[in-house]
Amino acid sequence: MEPVPQFLLDESERGAAGMRPAPDDGRLLDAYSAAVVGAVDAVAPSVAHLEVTFNRRRGSGSGFAFTPDGLLLTNSHVVHGARGIRATFADGSSREADLVGDDPDTDIAVIRLGGAATPAAVLGSSREVRVGQLAIAIGNPYGFQHTVTAGVVSALGRSLRAQSGRLIDDVLQTDAALNPGNSGGPLVDSRGAVIGVNTAIIPGAQGICFATAIDTVKAVVVQLLRDGRVRRGFLGIAGATVPLARRLARHFELDNARAVRVESVEAGGPAAAAGVAPGDLIVRFGGEAVNGIDDVHRLLTAARIGAPSVLTVLRAAQQRELAVVPAER
Repeated sequence: MEPVPQFLLDESERGAAGMRPAPDDGRLLDAYSAAVVGAVDAVAPSVAHLEVTFNRRRGSGSGFAFTPDGLLLTNSHVVHGARGIRATFADGSSREADLVGDDPDTDIAVIRLGGAATPAAVLGSSREVRVGQLAIAIGNPYGFQHTVTAGVVSALGRSLRAQSGRLIDDVLQTDAALNPGNSGGPLVDSRGAVIGVNTAIIPGAQGICFATAIDTVKAVVVQLLRDGRVRRGFLGIAGATVPLARRLARHFELDNARAVRVESVEAGGPAAAAGVAPGDLIVRFGGEAVNGIDDVHRLLTAARIGAPSVLTVLRAAQQRELAVVPAER
């Protein structure tokens, strides 16, 4: 007699057949709830609703304290150009804040509160984050203060276009629901450690939300506290990403599938001084392949400011190496 397929057996029969018994759903739900509640209890006191005044309008968003002396993280797009910022916490306390510095290219800003000490969230490490782990968002969507949503980390290492036009790398994707007003709030793990700063949603999509990874945030914060800005290099060109003809790639022994075509060169800029001309195809910068304008942005780090670098271009079927000295943007 043929054995009954195990998927046709009920739970008691599966146990009798030697299969591992199903987990207790009640205990799993209790553990999940306890993890979410514990994380919220740890982080919520540090989360603030931000009311922001600009020249001709008002805005709002979220932020959270990450030091006990009143430094808060939020998004650049929440506070950039603000004339006044007021932070209101879950206990009802409200204080004025000043902008320390912001970086539109990663959509991160630091603000400072006046007054007494503030409960501070613990910053975790996004290097230890795994797809599928619990993710909890706290913020103020549509003015509903201190709203909690939970989900999982859906993907790692995403890239997201900032309002400045540059790509934000190492972005976390989550299905924890975010809405306008969540911007700048924390995304935390089951221990209550911050793993990202909630940044963006895709309008019309469901369950596709993004947070700047906390390791990226930490690097930006160091520069904002030191300089009030993030230093990046500048060439003084407008360019477009274009396919690179395979015959050119083979002829010049290039690995590139694409290049950057120079559309215009700013008079008096570093590229103009190096002899870059409209129509040039940029294929390498500082010894690294350039497959698009985002590669140029990525390579224009603070370390390259004032330091000579080699810009390899194709012009009139010839390869030229131009010495360029990036300036500070």
